Amino acid sequence: MPFDRKSPYRRRAPWVAAAIAVPTLLVTALLVGQALTPGTTAPDRRIAAADPPPSSVEQSPEESVPPAAPAPAGLPVVDYDPAPGGFPADPAAMDTTPLTEGAHPTRRITAYDAPGGRPRAFLEPTINGVELTMPIADRRAGWTAVLLPSANRRLAWLPPGGFDTVALRDHIVVERKVHRLTWYRAGTAVRSWEVSLGQSGQETPLGRTFVLGRTPPPEEVYGGVDIYALGSVPDDPESVPAGLRGAHIGVHTWHNDDELGENTTNGCIRLTRSGQRELLAEVRPGSSVVVVDKLPTPPPTA
Repeated sequence: MPFDRKSPYRRRAPWVAAAIAVPTLLVTALLVGQALTPGTTAPDRRIAAADPPPSSVEQSPEESVPPAAPAPAGLPVVDYDPAPGGFPADPAAMDTTPLTEGAHPTRRITAYDAPGGRPRAFLEPTINGVELTMPIADRRAGWTAVLLPSANRRLAWLPPGGFDTVALRDHIVVERKVHRLTWYRAGTAVRSWEVSLGQSGQETPLGRTFVLGRTPPPEEVYGGVDIYALGSVPDDPESVPAGLRGAHIGVHTWHNDDELGENTTNGCIRLTRSGQRELLAEVRPGSSVVVVDKLPTPPPTA
């Protein structure tokens, strides 16, 4: 859930009890090319799929799968609180290529810091009662890397087994400099909206994350529309008001649209009510989100 200085809403509510409250909505947006009219259907623009890095190439049959070290019983469980440390940085954190597969744990599984590496935490099928699906970012030597929930720009490596692979068709890109959110389906831009983002010192975190789950709005200031909590958290947890610490970055609406296009939130992404309703109806949890400063303008088409 998002966070808001005007809201006392914290972890006491159901799954988003630890969600972030923002005085202004921050919404991750996926925008391509030249500016789109907010709330309009996007022209025929596509995100070019980048050539897969060598590490994502499937291994040959001769390659052996590094064994998974036994996990100590006392490992922490990743939940809505900030994830434990020790996980590697996402080497492609600013890559806007859509992630088209997700991993959903079917039981408690162990997350490692590398293929055959050190066990760092457990992942459960749900976080605070919400089904967990994490976008798959890489595959190497029989292991699978996913975007880590409750952390910024971090990966977790999973050994084979214990999770289902699900298809992800949607992707969201947010551009901070132009305050745009663009929703893509199968690599093609569908809609674009103007959004409000984080104020100075509480900027909306850059990099890849994902839609973690959905929660009802805790107060009337959210405009009566459900909120999408993202897997990301404030880059500087101490910078947000004390009542919002421990919360996640959210995509949500507001009681008015007066501050769209400005940096006025505590890090969340604020969208129009009609736009938020459309995303809630169409974009499933687990879908990838990336926040960048600005996308390059595509070359003109013939």
